[in-house]
Amino acid sequence: MSDFRIKTYPVGQIGTNCYVLYRQGTEGAVIVDPGDNGAYILNMCRELSLTPEAILLTHGHFDHILAVEDIRRAFPGIKVYGGEAEKDLFTNPALNLSAAFGSVCMVSDVEYVGDGDLLSLAGISFEVLSTPGHTPGSVCYLVREEDVLISGDTLFQESLGRTDLPTGNQNQIIKSIREKLFTLREDILVYPGHGDKTTVGHEKVYNPVASYNRG
Repeated sequence: MSDFRIKTYPVGQIGTNCYVLYRQGTEGAVIVDPGDNGAYILNMCRELSLTPEAILLTHGHFDHILAVEDIRRAFPGIKVYGGEAEKDLFTNPALNLSAAFGSVCMVSDVEYVGDGDLLSLAGISFEVLSTPGHTPGSVCYLVREEDVLISGDTLFQESLGRTDLPTGNQNQIIKSIREKLFTLREDILVYPGHGDKTTVGHEKVYNPVASYNRG
């Protein structure tokens, strides 16, 4: 039986899924998309006797980054990773929409990653999949050995990320889902940025992208 564990903590006013990934019996953990409520996320880590070693960001919208600095203050030196084409959103409160929601937020000192990059963090191997569309630098993180995909706001259960926000592109997100995600094994569990988890196989049948005309 695998010692891999993933905990889901919905946070913030939009109910963003923050994920904490770790291996049972070890202290290291990876936090994905700490979108708000930093004290709550840190308390959940303490209850599990976990020490965050890294933060992974799927993209730069405010509801996925608001608690980054809270975690950094608690764990100075912790590394933050994000898509290489996402710098503008991480550093521009107008583009990441934090200014419009009254909580101006920026993330600096990001370790930028690109398609195909491999990260070994807290005993877990992550493969970066570049999936532009929701934003230019949106990425998904594939834990291939555990059949787990962290899909951010690219792929949801029977839905997909919106593209009517600044820097969104519908053609790109459809291409990303078809070419990067629907080509994965069908039994891979998909953990999205909002809502319930799903599988690649389920989405290949029931997601709207499956029925869109190929252009």
